[in-house]
Amino acid sequence: MTSSPLSDARRVVVKIGSSLLTNAGLGLDRGAIADWVRQIAALRARGIEVLVVSSGAIAEGMKRLGWTRRPHAVHELQAAAAVGQMGLVQMWESCFAEQGLHTAQVLLTHEDLGDRRRYLNARTTLRSLVGVVPIINENDTVVVDEIRLGDNDTLGALVTNLIEADVLVILTDQKGLFSADPRKDPSAKLVERATAGDPALEAMAGGAGTHLGSGGMLTKVLAAKRSARSGAHTAIAWGREPDVLSRLFSGQAVGSLLLAETPRVAARKQWLADHLKPSGRIVLDAGAVKALLAGGKSLLAIGATGVEGAFERGEVVSVCRPDGQEIARGLVNYGASETARILRKPSSEIEAILGYVAEPELIHRDNLVIL
Repeated sequence: MTSSPLSDARRVVVKIGSSLLTNAGLGLDRGAIADWVRQIAALRARGIEVLVVSSGAIAEGMKRLGWTRRPHAVHELQAAAAVGQMGLVQMWESCFAEQGLHTAQVLLTHEDLGDRRRYLNARTTLRSLVGVVPIINENDTVVVDEIRLGDNDTLGALVTNLIEADVLVILTDQKGLFSADPRKDPSAKLVERATAGDPALEAMAGGAGTHLGSGGMLTKVLAAKRSARSGAHTAIAWGREPDVLSRLFSGQAVGSLLLAETPRVAARKQWLADHLKPSGRIVLDAGAVKALLAGGKSLLAIGATGVEGAFERGEVVSVCRPDGQEIARGLVNYGASETARILRKPSSEIEAILGYVAEPELIHRDNLVIL
């Protein structure tokens, strides 16, 4: 058995591709799905939270509609997704019911995860689904851009970052990432362990995959790079490998393991600092500056003296000294208009002023990065 950081994982996202789920387009493969469900149930029994990102709606819809190749017209893709999603969710629910577990359907778009308020709402919802297994898919029926440009490998990475999972598992129809395309180069070697985000991996990954899905090995490598920003490792493995999930989380080496170099907290702070454009500014008094920089405290409204911009709850704002110098960035708990009304006020007065309390802090320390 090989030492693996996966053996210590407590929250994981498992993404399964269309070709696997539909047995290369022949229709939803109940036997394979039931086997993955059995393994997921065993992981949950060990105290590991599991969320599933499931492709297959369009592929199943194509089968039900009698189409042999993935269409290009948006309305046909939307129709296939609408038809196939029904069968896909029904299959997951029935297989998990056999294990005594319930599921929840969650349809997301990339816009849901790009908008800060919707991001927070999605995170809260997913974290509330502790007693069931969320089955997550992209909302292909109504979203045009995501059908054309999106893929569920990227969605898996976004969900991984969203819920701060420890590991993203991408189950595919390949044994893992190879040094070259094994379908074209017989000398290609499996990359058993590497660092997520290494540019050499993108060169190895090549182009798109099968005609059933929209991704390929490149999207999986890029998903690993994205997941690593929040400190999550990524495993890419053949979905039909016997007991693939059970073996991965028992510490065995299966497929390709792409490791995140940055610890979780540091990676999340880096994501806040480097990857988001602030939507506004909050100016602090000297006491609040000291509390943030030296005391490691959250930002309270009583220490804020000014607000600029038209931001909303959940968006990223700059936090500045009295002279305007930016010292931090964070996810704000109140919109600009609400923030302006509670400036210099203690937390105990927020409800009386606004009529509600979202959070006692203007920005919680967990959502704040010092620059």
